[in-house]
Amino acid sequence: MILRIRLSWPAGHTTATLDETPTSTALLGVLPIVSTARTWGEEVYFDTPVSVPREEGARQVVDPGTVAFWTDGDALALPYGPTPISRGEECRLASPCNLLGTLDEDPRILATVRDGDPIRVELA
Repeated sequence: MILRIRLSWPAGHTTATLDETPTSTALLGVLPIVSTARTWGEEVYFDTPVSVPREEGARQVVDPGTVAFWTDGDALALPYGPTPISRGEECRLASPCNLLGTLDEDPRILATVRDGDPIRVELA
């Protein structure tokens, strides 16, 4: 089963393909959601109404364009480059996150998200 979501904000939009995981299932169950985007280096994150435990396989260093769920903050985390705690050019999240999937296009599109932008997540 292919799970796809669409993320949109004032300056753009993208889609992502998610793996079937307990966290992605929980997220899909509350869509659509609208939240306020926050930026942290080259990462966009935003609150969700989902609260889940950390899954086996959670990681802190991920590839650009990974769709991750930050269990410590009940937020989706979308890194596209280095964060303030990265070593070199890696995407290092604040703490290990559940891995949900990947963006379908160039993750640099997330550079158009501004801190405080409304961001909407819905089924694609």
